[in-house]
Amino acid sequence: MAKIRQEYPDISLMVDANSAYRLEDSEHIQKLDDYNLLMIEQPLRYDDIWEHRELQQRITSPVCLDESIRHAQDARFAIEAGACKIINIKVGRVGGQVEAIQIHDYAEAQGIPVWCGGMLETGIGRAHNIALSTLANFSLPGDVSASRRYYKRDVVNPAIEVTSDGVIEPPMSAGLGYAPDLAFIRSISVRSESFRA
Repeated sequence: MAKIRQEYPDISLMVDANSAYRLEDSEHIQKLDDYNLLMIEQPLRYDDIWEHRELQQRITSPVCLDESIRHAQDARFAIEAGACKIINIKVGRVGGQVEAIQIHDYAEAQGIPVWCGGMLETGIGRAHNIALSTLANFSLPGDVSASRRYYKRDVVNPAIEVTSDGVIEPPMSAGLGYAPDLAFIRSISVRSESFRA
């Protein structure tokens, strides 16, 4: 971190611990405060909001909860406990758009910024992430990526692209703005089933 911050003194910089630390490591984690971080994402166990609260009291860097937030009730408890100053909302992890919007709205009302994390979705899932990210409290950079980042060819038209400024422009058309490429999906399908009501 010291070398990165020395080379790039003014960039927004965050770290993601993916639950690698324990509360006993807080003295070591405090050293990260020297690097003016945007956030430290999920430093402790995913199922321990209370210890994240203890850690947030010991450090000045904002704690961002990711895997700890499985639904709106987790977000409410984490915010009320003071366990985080930022939340990463992943639509697939929290159970869909309705729950994601509830988390967004509660966090916004409490002054807690959010950002949208991706989970290696195809374009269909990415389209949902893009739509969600247009809500007002998504004020931090997300990690929704272009179609070609992980797939030679995605399953939506048009392909999701990142501009030279590093953003994805949300479509202005009705719906999600991306359509499943049914011909391509059929061409790569191994088998299919049809169901009638």
